[in-house]
Amino acid sequence: MTEQRPFAVVTGASTGIGYELAKCCAEGGFDLLIAANEPEIEKAAAELRVSGVAVEAVQADLSTEQGVDELLGATKGRPVDALIANAGRGLGHAFLDQNLEEARNVIDTNVTGTVLLVHRIGNDMRRRNSGRILITGSIAGFTPGSFQAIYNATKSFLNSFSFALRDELKDTAITVTCLMPGPTETDFFRRADMLDTAVGAAEKDDAGEVARIGFDAMMSGEGDVVSGWKNKLQSAAANVIPSGVLAGQHRKMAEPGSAKR
Repeated sequence: MTEQRPFAVVTGASTGIGYELAKCCAEGGFDLLIAANEPEIEKAAAELRVSGVAVEAVQADLSTEQGVDELLGATKGRPVDALIANAGRGLGHAFLDQNLEEARNVIDTNVTGTVLLVHRIGNDMRRRNSGRILITGSIAGFTPGSFQAIYNATKSFLNSFSFALRDELKDTAITVTCLMPGPTETDFFRRADMLDTAVGAAEKDDAGEVARIGFDAMMSGEGDVVSGWKNKLQSAAANVIPSGVLAGQHRKMAEPGSAKR
């Protein structure tokens, strides 16, 4: 890696939005350290090196403190100019029907691991008074997620956390951006066992377009961005529609078998 280029750390970068965000960084001239808990992360790194920047890959479980430490160790002390905290998991079905260990993994990946990583790298950014942080939240964070109760709650946490962190850092040169996509064409719904749901079967946003919107917002220092006009309408409506109604609407999208109705 060259110290002359900016350095970005991107999590959840093996596929989907995370990979596309890493691609945006590479095209923008960032050296990269990418991470995911799947072996496909090495393939992603090889593809990203085509851009001519240096790319290192770490396969680590970012739901654990050990995994976060492994990722941080791979920076080898190099200052991080952009942290893109994108790693996340989803899980469909009713909460009481879910395997509790799988549900806890969603919380630990989406919330605990993200908080640990942001705290560690964010403190280094504050010492240097320089850096950009992008957190992948979701418009799901605005809605009580019937049949996705844990996932939506974690995204609500991330949305709120990013807004608060941005305000706390408003007198510094560090920016915090929250990317809030809607349903996007990735492996998310297959991994969450939601292919038989209405939302799983519906047409979705392009991951590359979503990532470009988020990357541009981060580089511009924007506080938050919702990708897609339909998602903007949905997030705006969530501020005025009662929570009970929102939960019922979400049931229609996420209840198992709803794709066939």
